[in-house]
This record gives sequence, C-alpha cells and structure tokens, in this order.
Amino acid sequence: MELRTLRYFVAVAEELHFGRAASRLHMSQPPLSRAIKQLEAEVGAALFDRSSAGVALTPVGAVLLDEARALLDRADRLRARVAAAAGAATLTVGLLGDSSDPGAIRLAAAYRRQYPGVEVRIRETDLTDPTCGLHAGLVDIALTRGPFDETGLTVRQLRADPVGALLRADDPLAGRDRLKLADLADRHWFQFPEGTDRAWQSYWNGGERREGPVVRAVQECVQAVLWNGTVGMTLLGHRPPEGLVVVPLVDMAPSRVVAAWNRGDANPLIHSFVRIAGTAYRD
Repeated sequence: MELRTLRYFVAVAEELHFGRAASRLHMSQPPLSRAIKQLEAEVGAALFDRSSAGVALTPVGAVLLDEARALLDRADRLRARVAAAAGAATLTVGLLGDSSDPGAIRLAAAYRRQYPGVEVRIRETDLTDPTCGLHAGLVDIALTRGPFDETGLTVRQLRADPVGALLRADDPLAGRDRLKLADLADRHWFQFPEGTDRAWQSYWNGGERREGPVVRAVQECVQAVLWNGTVGMTLLGHRPPEGLVVVPLVDMAPSRVVAAWNRGDANPLIHSFVRIAGTAYRD
C-alpha cells in the first residue's frame, strides 16, 4: 500500500463523501474512486458501503482507518524529524488575533511535546487579513477563520463555532433568546478597511451590504458596540465584556476554524502541524 493511497482513503473515511474528499485532496473524483477500488482489491474486502443514503465505513474500513492514521502519523513524524535534523526546523504560524482559543493552546502543548526541536514563530494579525500573511509569503501556515479567497491555498477545517450578535445590554433586542439576521437589518454593522477580502467581510455582515464604522481589531469591534450600539458578531463560546450580551443568530452559518497553507508546499513540518491541529481542535 502506498502512503498516498492511504491518505486518499483517510480523506474519504473522514468526509464520508467522495466529492468532498476529492475537493479536500485537490483532485477530481474519478481517479479518487479508482484509487479506493484498487485499495479494496489489495485488501480483499470492501472498505465502504455505498448506497443512496451515502457512504459509510465497513468494519474492515474502520480497522484500516485506525491503522492508516497511525502509519501516516509515523510517516509525518519521520519527515519532520529528518527536516529538523537537516536544519529546516523553523515553522512560522499565523494567528488571527485569537491565540487564547483552547484549541490553539492544546495544539501548542502537543506540538512542543512531539517536536521539541522545532522553533515555532508566531505572527498575529488583525481582522483585515484572514490569511494571516499567507498570500504575502509571511507565514508557512495560518490558524484562522473562513471564508476567504482560497486561491493557491490548501484549507482544512478544524472546527465550526456557532455565532451570535454582540449587543449592548440595554439594547431592545438584548433580552431575546435568539435572533434572525432580519431583526438586525436596520442597524449599523462594523466594516473592515477597503481592500479586505470580500468573502470575509460578507460573512461578518451576514451576507448583506451594510453601513457602519471601520474597524481593524476585535477590541475595536467591542468598543464600537459599547459606545455606538453597533452590531457586532462574535462566537457564542466567548464571554462578552461587562455591559454586553451575546444573542444566538439562528440563520447565520457557523464560523469555520481552519488551517491554511500554500498549495504544493512540501514542508513536512506543515503536514505534522496540521495533523496535530486536527486532534487538538476536536478535543
């Protein structure tokens, strides 16, 4: 079995959807399906149950998934240790102003334990660049949030967080147990500076064109709500400062936490980082 084929298998097993797995692997679906069928022929058993209801792992597939993950994990460790021994032991990570995220804290601890010889350099960015400097070549990998322009990038979702409207405690809507975007249609919403990624701005404006003050950082958003009653968006898991409340938005898509890196970058430290991040952000 080739490692590449096992990576294909793990992608399908985790997505339980050939189309999504192909998109994740940046390949078309037919060669992915052929590779899985060839793997099943090598194993001598079906790895997936395919039906109109979807794709599910067979008992044989579940066993192979555990073994494949362990083998790929060992291969990633091998590449990273060789890279470190060769002197390529520096990884620059971009963070989107949310380094207090428990997932990031667990990731830092796990990565230190497994790769003590790797120097991790952190570049924290404000809300105007969701790629944290990837497009400019300033970082090797970004821990950030989507959506944004993914041209030339590989993006892996780590978690999805529900969001809510950040309102002043004396706001007439602050006592609601839930809101819809239409309830906030006539309000001022914060804006990012001109030139900011359009998909990113659109998401935080609920998919509509809005008017409001221009901000660059999370604290500026918070202050705009406190001083002017501007509508802000935040994660439901974040505790708001005194004087503010968070009301769930039932019709706004969750905020996706992602790892992103330049497509085709073969740096083994990136792949080991993404593997550990996938576990850290699930815990």
